[in-house]
Amino acid sequence: MKLTMQSAKVAIVGFGTIGSGVARLLLESADRIARHAGRRIELACVVDPDLGRSRNVTLPEGLLTDDLSRVTDDPEIVAVVQLIGGLEPARSIMLRLLDSGKDVITANKALLAEHGPELFDRARELGRSISFEASVAGGVPIIAAIGECLTANRIESIHAILNGTSNYILTQMEEQGRDYATAVREAQRLGYAEADPTMDVDGTDAAQKLAILAHLAFGARVDWKQIPRVGIDTVQLADLRYAAQLGYRIKLLAVAELVPEGLELYVSPTLVRQGRPLAEVRGAFNAISVVGDAVGRVFFHGLGAGQMPTASAVVADLIDTVVGRARITFQTLDLWSEAREAPVTVRDPAKIPGRFYLRFPVEDRPGVLAEIAGILGRHRISIASVIQQEAEEEGQGVVPLVIMTHRAPEGAMDEAMEAIGKLSCVRAGSVRLRVRGQPQMQER
Repeated sequence: MKLTMQSAKVAIVGFGTIGSGVARLLLESADRIARHAGRRIELACVVDPDLGRSRNVTLPEGLLTDDLSRVTDDPEIVAVVQLIGGLEPARSIMLRLLDSGKDVITANKALLAEHGPELFDRARELGRSISFEASVAGGVPIIAAIGECLTANRIESIHAILNGTSNYILTQMEEQGRDYATAVREAQRLGYAEADPTMDVDGTDAAQKLAILAHLAFGARVDWKQIPRVGIDTVQLADLRYAAQLGYRIKLLAVAELVPEGLELYVSPTLVRQGRPLAEVRGAFNAISVVGDAVGRVFFHGLGAGQMPTASAVVADLIDTVVGRARITFQTLDLWSEAREAPVTVRDPAKIPGRFYLRFPVEDRPGVLAEIAGILGRHRISIASVIQQEAEEEGQGVVPLVIMTHRAPEGAMDEAMEAIGKLSCVRAGSVRLRVRGQPQMQER
């Protein structure tokens, strides 16, 4: 006699692009998902304030509602996919779902980065779980990798491209020769960038994701707003060309590196040597390079955004939740616990060393390089190489001066850049970017 498969009722709150993708997977791939979950996952309710907008999935009659109480008041719904962006009402809705006895799956990295301690402590207090694979790197399974698969390791470093929009823009500038503004418009046309792309291009999105990874990998409790971040909006076509001439590509890197002095964190456009895996990440892809003391270096690469890649990560979390694995993992990891002492301290950003690429628009006259080199020398910053273009006519106009430095603390570089900016020979628009690795040496 054939046994009837057990079922688990779930709901979606927030029926935008990602929510529609999750519904498609649950409805169109129900048999395959049931085989992985060992039970049928039944979509019982979808909540969204806009009942009329067009979506690329057709729901069974009666599932779509604007009434959240249909979820919170239904004891048979065991798990809820919450896909509301921003901080409010996302925070209040998640608390309400937890209080009503639901496990929650989310893709909202801003909410976790800002309110993680409150939400996770409430979930633990109620015996519930919060899963969040889709909050970082879309379809790339980096949360499970660090939180579960690599737990035998002491994580030593994370170097990552965590914002596909920025990576797409930089790729367009490098490969198509588009200027920054044109590349942004192209990203918006294709749906990679929002109408207001600020959070992507200024490093905010990457910093929020880095805060989550740093907590997961190192136990660090850091306000994402305190992570030093520089966006790609200062990068010009000239910088990409000079980087290529020097053997590098420019990528927006999010970095977490454990050193004896503490945990170094920053987000910055960075020159990465050509041929390294991170340098070869193109388009709207994300990539994460993780170094563990036992496993060595492992590399994750895939689409970091988009409807179906993100929905893939959400549904994987949903399966883990209804099976019961998520609750075990959630309680064991003890993430964002206010009661637990942080095992690492975050290093003062001013003391973080690095190599730097500097570009100065300078007057075309004798002695300029000596003035700038003198200031760098007084701040104990050594020059590795210099590129100086000739002006079309000697002694006429402004020319770019490009300097690559040896390692120096961020604070010393801040002071030197401020002093150089006051020189009469230097015009506005100087650029400073980090450089990954040592000249002619293997990178960490």
